[in-house]
Amino acid sequence: MAGRNLLSRMRGAPVGQAIAAPMRPDQQRHALMLMEDYERSGLGWFWSTDRDGLVTYLSPWAAERLGKSPEQLMGAQFYALFAPDRDREDTAERTLPLILSAHKTFADRAVKVEHGDTAMWWAISGRPQFDKAGQFSGYRGNGADVTASRRTHLDASRLAMYDSLTGLANRHRMAQRLDATITAYRVSKRSCAVMMLDLDRFKQVNDTLGHPVGDELLKQVAQRLHQAIEHTCEIGRLGGDEFQVILPDIDDRGKLGDIARSIISMISQPYQIGGDRCIIGASVGIAIAPYDGISCDEVVRSADLALYAAKGGGRGTFRFYSSDLQDAAEQRRQLEDDLRDALQRGEISLAYQPIVSAANDTVVGLEAVMRWSHPEYGVLSPDLFIPIAEDSKLILGLGEWAMRRACEEVQRLPGNLRVAVNVSPTQFANPGFPAVVASVLASSRIDPDRLELELTESVFLHESDSNERTFADLKQLGVRLALDDFGTGYASLGYLRKAPFDKIKIDKTFINGATDPSTRNAAIITAIVSLTDALDLETTAEGVEAMDELELLRKLGVKTIQGFLYSPPLPFNEISAAMSANEWVIAPSGPTHQRSGRRTIFRKVGVIHEDFRYEVTMRNISRSGTMIEGLVDIPLDTQFVVDFGEGQLAIGIVRRSQGSVQGLSFEVPLVDDGAGGLCTRHRVSPYSLAAAGMPLAALPPGNYPLHPQAGGGEGGGGAKFVLPKFGTAPEKSRGRAA
Repeated sequence: MAGRNLLSRMRGAPVGQAIAAPMRPDQQRHALMLMEDYERSGLGWFWSTDRDGLVTYLSPWAAERLGKSPEQLMGAQFYALFAPDRDREDTAERTLPLILSAHKTFADRAVKVEHGDTAMWWAISGRPQFDKAGQFSGYRGNGADVTASRRTHLDASRLAMYDSLTGLANRHRMAQRLDATITAYRVSKRSCAVMMLDLDRFKQVNDTLGHPVGDELLKQVAQRLHQAIEHTCEIGRLGGDEFQVILPDIDDRGKLGDIARSIISMISQPYQIGGDRCIIGASVGIAIAPYDGISCDEVVRSADLALYAAKGGGRGTFRFYSSDLQDAAEQRRQLEDDLRDALQRGEISLAYQPIVSAANDTVVGLEAVMRWSHPEYGVLSPDLFIPIAEDSKLILGLGEWAMRRACEEVQRLPGNLRVAVNVSPTQFANPGFPAVVASVLASSRIDPDRLELELTESVFLHESDSNERTFADLKQLGVRLALDDFGTGYASLGYLRKAPFDKIKIDKTFINGATDPSTRNAAIITAIVSLTDALDLETTAEGVEAMDELELLRKLGVKTIQGFLYSPPLPFNEISAAMSANEWVIAPSGPTHQRSGRRTIFRKVGVIHEDFRYEVTMRNISRSGTMIEGLVDIPLDTQFVVDFGEGQLAIGIVRRSQGSVQGLSFEVPLVDDGAGGLCTRHRVSPYSLAAAGMPLAALPPGNYPLHPQAGGGEGGGGAKFVLPKFGTAPEKSRGRAA
């Protein structure tokens, strides 16, 4: 009881009337000895302050943990002995200075102590002291080391909020953070971007190399994400190979596109895990609050749809959310169902694009390209349906059919033209693929040297014995191998040295803009040609469309050319007719110079001038401008606001005007939308539109009047397009809808 009374006295908490009795000198000595033993044991320590909160006593054990002697700490502010605890989530809790200033009793208040690289947590209790006049005179209290239990609690909390494998925030924490951020930003009218990331071909690595390699790969991906993304952004792993990034206060789609490209590039670099070398890719979907949703669920759903579109568009790219993605996803599901029976219904056919000698314009080969004549959507490009076929494994049947049909048809042509057939990574990874090729050669009776299999760099997912066996089996059959889209994927020069390719095809992304001195494309092409010459390989340049490109490629030593400058893909009957003379020479025909970046497109957009909005047809578009048709008598230097829909507004100035056609230059250039198109860098916030009188919950996909009170109408609907600065009377200077 004596020991309990002593501790109670030191804590200032009455336990019984016995402690009120004065102690004899021998009892005081005994009590001091007990207190010293208690302090030295490390089980607890004592402290006291004066009325100003300055330390008047601190146990030597506690002072030592702070790296000082008790004498050095005399007169220091008591609360200043402790460090802020950034691990605490309860930021709204009262701070220690406020507690001390209230002169109230407190118990087991957790505080953090730092000395050098060491961090500890103490639980302190205190009781205010008052003099005989009832005036506050300071605090007395005690403390105890609770580091072990605190760390156990933090570990348990971390397990609940963080992914144990990568150390990133888990799905639960990311949902909490995103919901809190969007809720707060909705009040302050701020934006927040969300990226959804999915690793391409990770499952294949996991299945072939094992889960331990897959786990280590995920750890390295997490490290690379930290390098690619600013520290102000939150990164989380939602599960499996799916990641999420929260990017507060970023709505610049140019910047977001750059971040997405950086992520994709970083993740796509090779990984060395133990003795295994593997390569994966990444697809990214991007949504921005409040444009693409005003709640956490809406924004995540929008980012998911954008990710789905990125994966469907060929993977290894990014997409921004747009309102038509929902329809596109539904259309993709419908196309997958239709594709299952397309072969049986005779809807799939082959077209052939000539491959021409750069030296004499003679056709030396053909590339077979699949076409799908869909009963509802018309002729579909393979860029649309091949990714669907790969995801659904339908590519195995389609690919074999295409190879058989191409060999059978080309075998009927005069001469010895080669035919190139695209082979998907899924086909190549199939252990029975060499047997399929052998069967095709036997049934078509074509010379094996006339069949060229085009492989993309994604076959180098990881270096394995099965890859090398497949390469060896194919070369034993005598077929030729071409590496397609070189420089855009995952191949390493070391592996290229070992793989038995006969040809490298230079991707069209290096051809376009090669004549522009501001790009490095010409230098890249030069390096590729030098590499292929050193390895005794052929080169083919794809996507050549302009005469200046052809001239440059000839000068750089490219051997063969493929592109619309010579011919688009043609049906077999036209190929057969052209080959009747046994030699086919095509004269190149096309523009002298490539107009880089300008896309032909016909769709309706809005143009706004003064208080009125009109609907016009956009004929083409580039980063720097657009051509519109639908208004006449528009003077040069007229300023419009072009409304592309979904809050995308761009200021355009008329630089050319002829009849009903105007050429506009944008004040701020457009940026890449990740889907091969263009979009505005910023959008008009729905909050701004709501402030102008438009309800947030029912925003239309366009038609945002700058001055709603003016009641501007659509072109042709009677509204007057007033241009008073033309210098004539308003009633004579009204533009006319064409």
